[in-house]
Amino acid sequence: MEGFRTLASVWELMKKGNTSSAMAALGNAGLAVLKGVAATLSGSGAMFASTMHSVADAVNQGFVFAGSVLAERTPTRRFPTGFGRVINIFCMVAVLVVTMMAYETIREGLHLLTHPAAIAGIFWDVVALGAGILVDGFVLFKAMKEICKESRAEARGFGVVITAFRNVGQAAPPTRLVFYEDIVATSGALLALLGILASYYLDLKVLDGAVTILIGLMMVGVAFKVGYDNMVGLIGVAAPREVEDRVAAIIFSDPDVTDINQMRIVQEGRTYHVEAYIELRPGMTLADADDIKYRVRDLVLADPDVSDVTMGILEDNGVRNWVPEPVGN
Repeated sequence: MEGFRTLASVWELMKKGNTSSAMAALGNAGLAVLKGVAATLSGSGAMFASTMHSVADAVNQGFVFAGSVLAERTPTRRFPTGFGRVINIFCMVAVLVVTMMAYETIREGLHLLTHPAAIAGIFWDVVALGAGILVDGFVLFKAMKEICKESRAEARGFGVVITAFRNVGQAAPPTRLVFYEDIVATSGALLALLGILASYYLDLKVLDGAVTILIGLMMVGVAFKVGYDNMVGLIGVAAPREVEDRVAAIIFSDPDVTDINQMRIVQEGRTYHVEAYIELRPGMTLADADDIKYRVRDLVLADPDVSDVTMGILEDNGVRNWVPEPVGN
């Protein structure tokens, strides 16, 4: 019976994991096999580069999904703020994998520039890359929809694409990783397809190596961007202004709150830790003030993006302390 309970709790945690990374891991694992067979049959460097990228994506996103599951564990006495930043550690491991794959890809591209190779056939390359564009494009669009959901931005149709680019900074670390990697995966597969077709039909063998190097450099760019974002997350980064404004609006929704003396919101993985001192109207008893504090705290905790709240209370000092940051700063 204890074993069943353990399995049930593990399954519940897995259901809370990042769905975008799970889908991307499965899709890229299948694509890596298909592209690997095609690269072996054709001898194309661009196909090899695309294979390396799919392998990196599959490994990375599998790591990231595991990290997103572990990050959902409830806080313990030893780790009172929870495990939210575990996902940043897993994303940093993913960055190392991408960097190694990028190195191998660029090295292969340089070799093909100095020793161009004839492409034996393109049928399986076209099939594999066509499948890659469809699968990676689908996963990319799902990641964009996930960004819209996590940032609470309403969008439909092509507006999802624009909204995703505008709000990617508010998405959870694993969703951002999938988003950036699949932009490169989709565009890289398209570039590889164009490079293979040009090399085969126009006899521009040097283009195969050039496209291979370009895909490798795109992977380096993703590694740098994702690495920087997660390094900042491990240090402890302030919440975006939109989140801060939303939490402030929740606090001010209580009629007994007159001001926010101080507030600090730090991102913990995909959620936020809120520390705030609120000012209450003068003249109330300590018992009443305590009741209001817990009432406001519960209101903030009701926000699904907030995992922890530390709140203090002060009597209104007659000075307006909380002034929302102007738009554009």
